[in-house]
Amino acid sequence: MIPKQEEIIVGLDIGSTKVCAVAGRLIRSNDHPRLDVLGVGKAVSRGVTKGSVVNIGQTVEAINRAVEEAAGQANIDIHVVNVSFSGQNVTARRQHGSITRTSPGDEVVADDIEHLVGDMYRSVLPAGSEIVHVLPMDFTVDSESNIDYPVGRIGVKLEADFQVITAQTSSASYTRKCIQRARSVSPQREPLENDKFLLAPLASALAVLTEEEKQAGVALVDIGGGTTEIAIYHKNVLRHVAVIPYAGNSLTSDLEVGCRILPTQAELLKTKFGSADPSDFRLNEVVAVPNLSGRPPKDILLKNVALVIEARLKEIAAMVQAEIIRSGYRDKLVGGVVLTGGTASISGIERIFERVTGMDVRIGFPDQLEHNVKADLVSDPAFATAVGLVWAGFKRLDDRIPLQLTALHPVGVNGSNGHGYGHGQGTLTAKEPEKKKEKGGGILTWFQKFLTDDIGKDLGPDDRYNQ
Repeated sequence: MIPKQEEIIVGLDIGSTKVCAVAGRLIRSNDHPRLDVLGVGKAVSRGVTKGSVVNIGQTVEAINRAVEEAAGQANIDIHVVNVSFSGQNVTARRQHGSITRTSPGDEVVADDIEHLVGDMYRSVLPAGSEIVHVLPMDFTVDSESNIDYPVGRIGVKLEADFQVITAQTSSASYTRKCIQRARSVSPQREPLENDKFLLAPLASALAVLTEEEKQAGVALVDIGGGTTEIAIYHKNVLRHVAVIPYAGNSLTSDLEVGCRILPTQAELLKTKFGSADPSDFRLNEVVAVPNLSGRPPKDILLKNVALVIEARLKEIAAMVQAEIIRSGYRDKLVGGVVLTGGTASISGIERIFERVTGMDVRIGFPDQLEHNVKADLVSDPAFATAVGLVWAGFKRLDDRIPLQLTALHPVGVNGSNGHGYGHGQGTLTAKEPEKKKEKGGGILTWFQKFLTDDIGKDLGPDDRYNQ
């Protein structure tokens, strides 16, 4: 249900480096919807690695701190949140679905689309995986294909190509347990509840992309702490999703090894002096970095810091370019690339992505915010996902789906997909999902997977609706 204008929505972004909560409400200024940010909370995340929860206790502690800070600023009780989800084990596949309508003489109605989308939750999955989102691309009614919205057309067979986004069940379970164990900011201190689970880049897209960009074609690249996530839109439809296991923490690790300093000092060096353009610094510019106790500080050349950051960002940009090519939309993205996430704030990152991709690049900041002090706090690419989660309370991921059937509720043996809709029992195969490892020469391993991966394979029509 779309909330009323006066309702307050809270977005909770569980990231690899931070957990942040943003509370906001929808207001209308000159007939244009804007987000009034009421409260912002932030806590260091120590229980999340590469986007996936690995320590429930530490993550719950960070969630509680962030939610309490946001509730205090907004002067509200918080017991329901919209939650982000990501991780290197998130995958997407293009899949075809179809149904034969029982009233072929009548026009297609919204219920037919809902039934077709719901049927996709019965898709065969690898063992240990579950469906996060099912989002339609193009529809076909009988022999007429490439239909954006089929309601009102007459036909017997309704078909569609879908983006089916899946996640590892264990990772999704950890996220659910964190929400269940976190405490609400209310007099009863009951367990926190979630309203919606959204894949992080889809939430970020709600905050930083314009409708014109999604219509023209754009690649959103969300470079967080643990993972880089890509969402490609064309004609206002999600066309491709990918997750790359290299991001901001990879820069920190490179500085730690290259400069031979402690991890905490490497992170401070990146955030305070980090740049992707070595020409920003003179040859003799140095910064003194604290050393181990009892040892003198270590002088680090800032030009060397920029060289290390530049090399890693070129690698990430090359991986992003490979995913854009694999999507098949390389020449259709008039809107170019939009960079967001905390790492997008590094100076010079735009020039690197422009050189590698050959496309227009801009930094994505949360937009359409009512100006106030708290809005200034979240007007940063690092808060794009959290702000997008608030927008998710007022917008749908896809307006063509009558009821938004999303996310993180595995298909159970009783035929329920967790949304109150019966879509049949899920069938699992015995194949275990592949595990990605970050080692030296990681880009070669990644490109080898790129050449052999069947993520975009069309599995063919699924007519089990008629059985």
